[in-house]
This record gives sequence, structure tokens and C-alpha cells, in this order.
Amino acid sequence: MRLDHLAVAAASLAEGVAAVEAALGLALAGGGQHLAMGTHNRLLGLGDVYLEVIAVDPALPAPDRPRWFDLDRFQGPPRLANWVVACDDLGAALADAPDRAGVAMEFARGDLRWQMAVPGDGQLPYDAAYPALIQWQGPAHPTRVLPDSGARLERLEVTHPRADALRAALAGRLADPRVVITNGPVKAIRAEVATPHGKRLLQ
Repeated sequence: MRLDHLAVAAASLAEGVAAVEAALGLALAGGGQHLAMGTHNRLLGLGDVYLEVIAVDPALPAPDRPRWFDLDRFQGPPRLANWVVACDDLGAALADAPDRAGVAMEFARGDLRWQMAVPGDGQLPYDAAYPALIQWQGPAHPTRVLPDSGARLERLEVTHPRADALRAALAGRLADPRVVITNGPVKAIRAEVATPHGKRLLQ
């Protein structure tokens, strides 16, 4: 598995975009709607990974199942709520994943085609400290079409009271020196991003 992207959840897309642009000093680009999930997003390229701001789209009908990233229950200000890792075999990755990591669903937007594991209740294991799993279909990927923002992810810190168990669940499957799993009283995700304006923190 390899780090694919970070997901900032928000009560509205406009609020999420404004918060991220203020935090990083960079303009987001790209994005669109997810018809099957009733959500929409905006994106920011970070070199080999990207950032996604995602929210419920009030213009789309609600899906007949809980939305991904637990967006149906989202409250409060925009925050870095999830991280996503890519794999070459989603079925095999799910077989090794903790319970409630989700079931594979097919998605498409424009030239992008992908499978993603979506939990039945919308919430990923370890209070969503466990990453969402994605498998891209074909060569198209957001990092290949997004403009280069000049920003790069330097560190992704995932904090959870059961950090040892979370590390064990990912041991031997994800090796990225930028990803650090630490112990703490509550789940939290923080990203250190090097931008043309200096280092910025997203959380």
C-alpha cells in the first residue's frame, strides 16, 4: 500500500475550501461530484499525493447508504478527518484489513476510474484513524492532471489511543517515512506541508 491522498471533511464545500486555502495559502483546483455518494470535492496537488476537501453536495440526492468518510454525521469546523492509501489489489487488502474497513464499490468521474472500500456505517476502523483503501483503475490519477501547487507533504501524524494496534494493523503493508502513528488520548490527524510560503500545518 502507498499513501494516496488526504481528506479534509467539511459541513459545506465552500467552508472547507476557504479553511484549507487560508491554512496553506494556496488555491485549490479541480474536483467534482460523486453521484453515488451525494458528495462533491475540490483538490490540491502535493506532488506524489494530493489533498481533497469533501462535503455533502446539497444539489445531489442522498444515497441509499451511509456516505463515505462518515459525512452524514459530520459536525464542527473543517478538519483533516481521513487519509487514503492506494493498493494494487483491493480485495486482498480488505482481506487483511480490520473489520469494518468496508466493501469495494466502483466509482467514476471523467477519465478517473477507481474502486474504494466504503464501510457499511460510513466510519472506518479505529475512529477513522485507519486509512480508507482505494484502487485506481487505469493510468488516470488526480496527481497527473492537477497543477503543481509547489507544496509537498512532509509529515502525516496519525494519533490514536490504540496506536500500537493501529501500527500493527498496517505493519508490513505501508512503508512511508512521512506517516507517523503516535499515541494520544483522542484520534487526530495532522499534516505538515512545505509550501512556497513556508511550512504550514493542517489538522
